[in-house]
Amino acid sequence: MRRLAVIAATAAFAVLAGVPAAAGPAFPEKIGLPDGFAPEGIAIGRGHTFYVGSIPTGAIYRGDLRTGEGRVLVPGVPGRQAIGVDVDRKKRLFVAGGPTGRAFVYDGRSGELLAEYVLTTNPTFVNDVVVTRDGAYFTDSLQQQLYRVPLGPGGALGATAETIPLSGDIAFVPGFNLNGIDATPNGRTLVVVQSNLGKLFTVDPRTGAAGEIDLGGETVTAGDGILLDGKTLYVVRNQQNRIAVVRLARDLGSGTLLTHLTHPDFSVPTTIAELGQRLYAVNARFGTPVTPTTPYWVTQVRKP
Repeated sequence: MRRLAVIAATAAFAVLAGVPAAAGPAFPEKIGLPDGFAPEGIAIGRGHTFYVGSIPTGAIYRGDLRTGEGRVLVPGVPGRQAIGVDVDRKKRLFVAGGPTGRAFVYDGRSGELLAEYVLTTNPTFVNDVVVTRDGAYFTDSLQQQLYRVPLGPGGALGATAETIPLSGDIAFVPGFNLNGIDATPNGRTLVVVQSNLGKLFTVDPRTGAAGEIDLGGETVTAGDGILLDGKTLYVVRNQQNRIAVVRLARDLGSGTLLTHLTHPDFSVPTTIAELGQRLYAVNARFGTPVTPTTPYWVTQVRKP
């Protein structure tokens, strides 16, 4: 009752002061992106600011999850692409460059390009990224390796990127292999999904040694972006229009597929980010022709 009284008093004050009340639903379930944007990655910064990248242009859109409003922060540039994205505590946006073999770092406030890295010159698809205390780690869907942009004292960006060959339980096969990536809070363990085989792995970022997460015979094929929330792992299964919910063991060596989250607005979701009990999935709409009038959006779903 106390909370309701405060809300009522606030509303009354706004009316008396001549201040219009906020219009529209707070934290809308569907947030529109620019027509023709062709998005893939999403990241949520401090507060309720979110960022979405454009596959064909490398543009970055910044919006507000509370209001659903936003604008293009980084205009598209010929020769760039934006696949997976992540944002760090310094409000820097790290972007995986897909077939360009590059990584980009932008200022999340001004949109300024802070750094650009050549990760590889071989056939590649730099797919996703996670930022930890000591570096930004990128997956490659075609090459059995990760890339690391080191972060020094105070988060200083390293001059060059490093390649981390992957070994252990993981083995690449023809097709699209590694995709989404996340990390434990201390950054000592990475978690990745191998899309074509539907397998999950932990990776030691120092050595590249990978250990398969035993799902008891289950798979998460078409796994795209992932989100590690405590011992719960969310895996977006893009073409299946659903998000797998996996409960991991304490040592991350095994997991149980609990359920799948769905939503009528899903249209090939690719990646997710979280804000409290809300998950936000960006819909890439693969298979739908990209035209200047093709609509795109972000869908909110609740954690189970």
